Amino acid sequence: MTIWFDIATGLNETVAAVAEQLEEFDETFSPEVRQADPRFGDYQANGVLPYAKRNQKNPRALAETLIKSLVDSGKIDTAQIEISVAGPGFINFKLSEAFLFEWLKKFRTADDYGKAAAQRLKGKKIVVDYGSPNSAKQMHVGHLRSTVIGEAIKRMLAYFGAEVIGDNHLGDWGTAFGKLILAIKRKNFKLDADHDDPLAELEALYKWGNKLTDEDKAALVEAREELVKLQEGDEENVAMWEAINRISSQGFNKIYSRLGIKFDYELGESFYRDKVQRIYDELEETGVGEESEGAQVVFFPDHKRYKKQPFLYRKSDGASNYASTDLATVLYRLEAFNAAEIIYVTDDRQRDHFAQLFITVDRWFKAKGYKEPELHHVYFGTILGEDKKPIKSRSGTPVLLSDLLDEAVERSRKVVEAKNPDLSEEEKSNIAETVGVSAVRYADLMQNRSTDYIFSWEKLLSMEGNTAPYLLYAVARNKSIFRKVGVSEDSALEKASILETGTEVALARKISAFPYALELAISDLRPHLLCSYLFELSGAYSSFFNADHVNVEDLAVRDRRLLLCKQTMIVLETGLELLGINTLDRM
Repeated sequence: MTIWFDIATGLNETVAAVAEQLEEFDETFSPEVRQADPRFGDYQANGVLPYAKRNQKNPRALAETLIKSLVDSGKIDTAQIEISVAGPGFINFKLSEAFLFEWLKKFRTADDYGKAAAQRLKGKKIVVDYGSPNSAKQMHVGHLRSTVIGEAIKRMLAYFGAEVIGDNHLGDWGTAFGKLILAIKRKNFKLDADHDDPLAELEALYKWGNKLTDEDKAALVEAREELVKLQEGDEENVAMWEAINRISSQGFNKIYSRLGIKFDYELGESFYRDKVQRIYDELEETGVGEESEGAQVVFFPDHKRYKKQPFLYRKSDGASNYASTDLATVLYRLEAFNAAEIIYVTDDRQRDHFAQLFITVDRWFKAKGYKEPELHHVYFGTILGEDKKPIKSRSGTPVLLSDLLDEAVERSRKVVEAKNPDLSEEEKSNIAETVGVSAVRYADLMQNRSTDYIFSWEKLLSMEGNTAPYLLYAVARNKSIFRKVGVSEDSALEKASILETGTEVALARKISAFPYALELAISDLRPHLLCSYLFELSGAYSSFFNADHVNVEDLAVRDRRLLLCKQTMIVLETGLELLGINTLDRM
């Protein structure tokens, strides 16, 4: 009996291989195996209907021919997987208890899962561009989504075997630094002195400088002069710029440390300042770019949306912009990293920018004969307050990310104090930090990234529903079972017998669907699909736990149920780790 890690992919490949040998099908046929409505089976091949429609054939007759060939080929053991045709030509597959039991035994450790999953994207190089705060500004709630969604995508891709490079494309260059340097000099701010919160003070200085240059034209001219001096390598201004970036990085890393995030590279906009000239030259050389009113742009006359919206990649004064450095970034990632794919994680306000960037890259790379990487923009909506407007602090400014995490931990601490007053102070602090930070992170990840969502303290810290506390508690409760039974979590559980009860079978089905859930999440780069699966798995586990007593005298039954507990725990821990969430032994 063939046991596939990703059952849907295994069935899809098997059906495709059998169809390839039949004269009724050609190379355009795709089985399109998906999870099925539980009333009809576990998986369903939907591809016969569209294929029959394209070729003006009877879909049910085609499905029956394909099923007969599947059975005759012996590639699928029909004693273990029941195959049937439904409706006008859907092919249903129902997994037997024996198949599910063998699946659990074949993939019984976290290592088994990891090795099997790593075959999916083995050797593919992918750059994930996420985070990207601006120097001299504190990270606020608006930076949460890019950071946690990007990290989850990076981890899932790596789990599937890809060689993933996480790049924090910092905003560390540009006109803002002229205003900030002016403010530093005017206020005589000592960058090398001890400050309580140097990044906050830099942000305040920038706001002061920005206001000053808005109100005073002479100050604006002076700020531009400071920027020119920086760009030309003035020793004093370069030293200031380096100190500003160092202070900024230290502030950012405090947040990243709490979130368990470590980037492979932090190549900000400044890294590409000496690489944009090549971009200007090649776009001009290939005719992709052209001059317009003194600026350099790309026109899209045949594009429905952008025919009146050119892509500006060099300003009329000769200065670079986001487009310049983003184009240089694509080329650098191709040549330095040999990237086969680049994923950008930003808010949805940048959709037009990236759409135009990708079209420009396509034209430019084709004209130069460069190997073009896959380019994807993973965009996300806004975090809203209860007034359905972008969430703000009481003062009307964006909520600082550090303050948001602190409040989550403080609220979690109160819950821990109430429920477990006898824990040590260290344990209380550890649980509060883990639950609080995880709750904020998960509340973001469980949303469909394309949409806005309303932030709610009550919902994100609830022990019920699709929340981090609920999932963390499921893991902790599972671990407590092994402690109570007196069996190691690493035990082989060799006496386990075949599944019997309905809740055992339902839980086994849900566990075996983990690879499919991961595939869904990564195919469209949507972590919320993994969150939904983990919540459903926890629900199936809860039903099993309430119906089937684990610590029974019959060792075959006990080991079978412990095996289900163990597999549930492995999947929950693995899935949460891919989302960037640490688990707890006790709660």
